[in-house]
Amino acid sequence: MNRAPVPANARSRRTRAALLAAARAILEEQGFEALSMAAVAARAGVTRRAIYLHFPSRADLVAALFAYVAEAEGLEASTRTVWDAPAAAAALDAWAEHLARYSPRVAAVARAVEQVRRDDPDAAAHRERVVRAQLANCRRLAEWLDRERRLAPPWTVESAADMLWALLSADLVDGLSSDRGWSQEQVTKHLALLFRSTFVREPPASDGASPRP
Repeated sequence: MNRAPVPANARSRRTRAALLAAARAILEEQGFEALSMAAVAARAGVTRRAIYLHFPSRADLVAALFAYVAEAEGLEASTRTVWDAPAAAAALDAWAEHLARYSPRVAAVARAVEQVRRDDPDAAAHRERVVRAQLANCRRLAEWLDRERRLAPPWTVESAADMLWALLSADLVDGLSSDRGWSQEQVTKHLALLFRSTFVREPPASDGASPRP
């Protein structure tokens, strides 16, 4: 799938951003079924011709949403402390903090996509992009633990990465925050405890410097 190029001039960039913001708002408020090119154009206050100049199809619009939501909610900054950590166990702590901070910001979009992904190919493609990026980060953490000989048995890199990914469920953080009344600090603390107790073993006595990711 070819993504629509980001326009060079400021006016076009503003229009593109307005269209993506409108698409996200419709997703969060009305669900994926309501996401049509006409609805997005009307929400953004532009003509249908204008939206097709930026996104030739609904699939192109949805494809651009992944990068738009990630940038709008500061995904890169949120994960920077993970990869800047001095060792793998500390990176897991930072990962817990990232999830507690970032997951609620994108939960509504994730939920809208999840509800229709089996029937809507555009939603399925969006979810595939998200899952691919998430799994890459989880595998990077698992490989870091393994290189430092800190990955607890019987976990392998593959099984640890898969389980870390499963624990990314938007319902996990949302349930603890909304249903159980946990603060962001509580979610961070207990996720970090869960990750360490599950995936991290004590370092070997002869352990030296920590390899970086």
